[in-house]
Amino acid sequence: MSIWWSLHLRREAASVPLARRLLIGTMETAGVDPDVSYDLSVALSEACANAVEHGGAGASGDSPQAYRVTAYLDGEKCHIEVTDSGPGFTTPPRTPRPASTDAEHGRGLCLIQELADHVQIGNTPGRAGAVVSFDKILKWRKDTPLMAV
Repeated sequence: MSIWWSLHLRREAASVPLARRLLIGTMETAGVDPDVSYDLSVALSEACANAVEHGGAGASGDSPQAYRVTAYLDGEKCHIEVTDSGPGFTTPPRTPRPASTDAEHGRGLCLIQELADHVQIGNTPGRAGAVVSFDKILKWRKDTPLMAV
């Protein structure tokens, strides 16, 4: 079994819980273990929040007021990609460093690194914009009717 979906969302804070609820609903319906669903939903929320905050006007053809979320679940893993049309990273992304304990910002990419199995952070090839993609190996509930064998 595989499930794929893509959203084109406005860069507004209200879009973040929409993407998160769609992901959680998809994984719940498919029978993904709730702990894995939670980890991925937090990582997705952080990636979307970054796109909303930092994905402003860029030189690409996409609307500077929008960003895209794509998710793919297959029998073994979930792959999520969040792409914006902002200026992208001005320096090559490094492994994110933890923010200080009193910082109000700067924890999102570190959380994504901790919650996912494989993370790629960079600029959109061939045009302006940042892309954050991550994978996680899925675990399934025992009573899952859609579980791949």
